[in-house]
Amino acid sequence: MNDCLLIATWLPNRRGAVKYKYNALYDLESFAIVNVKDNPPMKDMFKILMFPDSRIFQAENSKIKKEWLEILDETKKNKVVKERHKKEEEVPNSPVRPEVSNNPFDVEDEPLSSEEVVDLSLEWIQELPEDLDVCIAQRDFEGAVDLLDKLNEYLKDQPVSPRVKELRGKVDERVRQLTEVLVFELSPDRSLRGGPKATRRAVSQLIRLGQSTKACELFLKNRAAAVQTAIRQLRIEGATLLYIHKLCNIFFTSLLETAKEFEMDFAGNTGCYSAFVVWSRAAMKMFVDAFSKQVFDSKESLSTAAECVKVAKEHCKQLSEIGLDLTFTLQSLLVKDVKAALQSYKEIIIEATKHRNSEEMWRKMNLMTPEALAKLKEEMRSCGMGNFEQYTGDDCWVNLSYTVVAFTKQMMAFLEEGLKLYFPELHMVLLESLREIILVAVQHVDYSLRCEQEAEKKAFILQNASFLHETVLPVVEKRFEEGVGKPAKQLQDLRKSSRPMRVNPDSTMSVV
Repeated sequence: MNDCLLIATWLPNRRGAVKYKYNALYDLESFAIVNVKDNPPMKDMFKILMFPDSRIFQAENSKIKKEWLEILDETKKNKVVKERHKKEEEVPNSPVRPEVSNNPFDVEDEPLSSEEVVDLSLEWIQELPEDLDVCIAQRDFEGAVDLLDKLNEYLKDQPVSPRVKELRGKVDERVRQLTEVLVFELSPDRSLRGGPKATRRAVSQLIRLGQSTKACELFLKNRAAAVQTAIRQLRIEGATLLYIHKLCNIFFTSLLETAKEFEMDFAGNTGCYSAFVVWSRAAMKMFVDAFSKQVFDSKESLSTAAECVKVAKEHCKQLSEIGLDLTFTLQSLLVKDVKAALQSYKEIIIEATKHRNSEEMWRKMNLMTPEALAKLKEEMRSCGMGNFEQYTGDDCWVNLSYTVVAFTKQMMAFLEEGLKLYFPELHMVLLESLREIILVAVQHVDYSLRCEQEAEKKAFILQNASFLHETVLPVVEKRFEEGVGKPAKQLQDLRKSSRPMRVNPDSTMSVV
């Protein structure tokens, strides 16, 4: 046909006059013809490209193939020439003469018609729609955009004529098709293994087409799907800390790569940066959901949870090297779970302390072996009790109660883990938890002093009270101030209000 290509299927068992079954119909301007090299045993083939599909045909021999290619090419050219002549015939041969003015000073140059100014007969312009079809079909996105840029540069500052409008209409249809292909390239359904760099080609061409907002949206959706897929594919290990190390490494590395690629692709589009910040917060929420599910929902110990949070905070700080600080976002998303973990472990310590207090006999500790004593000294030294040596006696005796020593180790461990988990929003939670834990021990010592009648045992209880007041509480205050950056008045007031009592020779009590 002279204006379209009809593809039909021959009916071998036909009835009546119908010999073929309709298959498809393509406008001559909507497809491109490509010669296909022989690839034995396949030969004498040619391809017809129609976005987004293509068809390959095989002729009986090389002569018939040549005839097909010549006929198709000649028909397409004839249609272009015919339409050009038709447009030229529509233009009047002689322009209407304007009225002649009698004013000698009213002299104007006769304007040239737009048809005479814009030359659209150039070969590359005539073949532009077809060349665009070929570029789109062959995924030569850069070549397609280069052709569009060349046309826009040629038509810049030129008057708009009917022929220019017609050409623009044909080109705009190809631009729409090209945009659809680029959008598909950035869709999450495509392979995500290439990382952020795999999206650069499609993103850059969309930006050149003036679709920077769409490119930004699709790029971030693509990377969100990639991050989510990577987290889901991460194998949950038996060791929580090992899993968190892998999770942080995958997530923050991906976030860093995405940020660098974003900065490279959208360097000239500062308006897109706010979209990236919003995306980063959403990605962080995705990370925290996976993090909390493994760390907090599984009821891990406070020490394990503290190590996991510490790892996440350290990875988050690495983002500051590119000017992206998400530490506050991470803390705000974790604060609820961390608060619950601190309060839960506080209750465990309080219950354990009360249980030991109920069985308190106020006797010195006998560690039996020098190795056990050396181990206890090292543990207390690591807790910050530098003067613990003065409370050790002859052989393997310790002049402190087992209850007080156990309480000291447990409370200092809680403080260290709490400082690892510390956020400014958790300041009062940690402070009040420490205060409640300390009160349980202090009140028990105070109650024992009031109830005990034997002078020797009262003196031993007072020695334990002095250890809590003079050694443990100052260490707690100092360590808290070092970890938080400011002193805690509540702990100071608690120490002042819990001053120990000493035993007088006449067995009466007085406050020191």
